[in-house]
Amino acid sequence: MRRVYEELTAAFRRNNGRLSPASYERIVSKHTTLFENADTLFLLLQASGYPIEKENEEYRLTTYTTPYREQKFCIIDIETNGSKPEHAQVIEVGAVMVQNGQIIDHFESFVECAFLPEYITKVTGIVPEDLVGAPSRQEVLTKLRTFLDDAVFVAHNADFDYGFLNHSFDRFGLGTIGNSKLCSIDLAKRTIKSERYGLAYLNELLEIGTEVHHRAYSDALTTAEVFRISLQNLPDYVHSTDDLLQFSSSSRKERTKKS
Repeated sequence: MRRVYEELTAAFRRNNGRLSPASYERIVSKHTTLFENADTLFLLLQASGYPIEKENEEYRLTTYTTPYREQKFCIIDIETNGSKPEHAQVIEVGAVMVQNGQIIDHFESFVECAFLPEYITKVTGIVPEDLVGAPSRQEVLTKLRTFLDDAVFVAHNADFDYGFLNHSFDRFGLGTIGNSKLCSIDLAKRTIKSERYGLAYLNELLEIGTEVHHRAYSDALTTAEVFRISLQNLPDYVHSTDDLLQFSSSSRKERTKKS
């Protein structure tokens, strides 16, 4: 599905956020099977969180026209008992839903786990007793998938959280993540002057004041504040959510050209 997300997004951007049925079907037909057709894949795309809608027989990328202030952003942090999702698991999830500069919802949970390395306890402060009797991975991941919906996925070092959860969702039959992804480190580097961009350093530099580090929910809250400050420093040409997504990964040359 990753190729479908990427090819569709590139095509939408070339065509002002809209695709004709013929253009849409030409792209998705390369990725369908005997058991799928274009309409079925459209439903799968929506279920994965990919921001697509059908309007007046055209397909629309919702992030292309949605003002970023009105967009829902799901700011996520996870703690795990290892770095490789093939051999490790999520042990804690923290997430806040942000829209119009306000936190409108939140989700947090420990995850049942039988193996917790000592070094993880030293870093996070999470102990085995916290995870005994906690909700199962299936339960937590299912609730997180529902909570995420079609919001933009935001995390500090998003590739790790996105990749780990993508693997975990797929493993438990929840599909892959189609949500747009934004890394708050990348955005901060383009909007906040700092010597370093680790979350703890930005927490201190920006006087955010979060006292607990390397815990999922507190780090999600810190990331949400870094994200809020970054949005205050955007250039004038960033209007839509897609403008923001492209700006967050833009080169200095691209930004200079638009300014």
